[in-house]
Amino acid sequence: MPTRRYLQRLQIDAGAPPTLDTLFLVHDRHLQHVPYENLGIMLGLPPSVDPETCLDRVGRVGRAGYCLHQNAALELVLNDLGFTVERRHGHVWHDEAQRTGPLNHLVLVVTDLPTAGNPGGRWWADVGLGEGFRLPLPLVEGEQVQDGFRYRLDDVRPDGWSFRNDASGSFVGVEVTDGDTGPGAMVAAHAELSAPGEGRFARIVVVQRRDTEGIWEVRGCLLRRVTPTGVTETVLASYDDWRAALAEQLQVPLDDLPQEPLRELHARSWAAHQEWETAGRP
Repeated sequence: MPTRRYLQRLQIDAGAPPTLDTLFLVHDRHLQHVPYENLGIMLGLPPSVDPETCLDRVGRVGRAGYCLHQNAALELVLNDLGFTVERRHGHVWHDEAQRTGPLNHLVLVVTDLPTAGNPGGRWWADVGLGEGFRLPLPLVEGEQVQDGFRYRLDDVRPDGWSFRNDASGSFVGVEVTDGDTGPGAMVAAHAELSAPGEGRFARIVVVQRRDTEGIWEVRGCLLRRVTPTGVTETVLASYDDWRAALAEQLQVPLDDLPQEPLRELHARSWAAHQEWETAGRP
């Protein structure tokens, strides 16, 4: 039932066969309909990373969370549809000094789907990067261009690879290995990443949605539209404008969230935005 509700939300037939076309369709629809977001964490209610709970949450309310939630839900759906899926340990990094490190990203590999350009049949499916690629990437070395955005895979091997993000991105790359991605590792990583005031995903509101032309993003009180040709920004000074951007451009379901905590979150975010502006946007 959770997979059926998920597919209904994405408007996909529950009987879709485990083909490359289906994988591309699920990946694309997920990114358009289930935004990457940390609202629960910022509201003091970090959602569970239990895969079944993540999938149920997507089906019921249309939200998942960040990468550990998003890809955990996708893995269950792909398995239910008959795909062969493997996990990999991911570490997202922002500068060379951080290139290796602990689990902070769940990576999925879908196998046994060979094409002329990808005879090995291995594909990187990832709906948890927020600003990442719209369609699964073939695990083939070299530059890959999607919708005008440029990505690169290096050192591709059975147990991992190195990924370079498009130059417009907020992170530089991802190192993928065969490190531990079991339930204990996931829970421990989530506890660290969502720790109040300290965790990477507990510092500023980040909501992102990928579509065919680019990325919509709310970061704090800034609405950004990122395309291959540039970036536009709109400051969301009022609560009404902030909420409208989340609901409209980002398409985040908000009706089940209490309004007063959301207002307080915007107020905190606006105060932090003003400090950031005063400091020269460091």
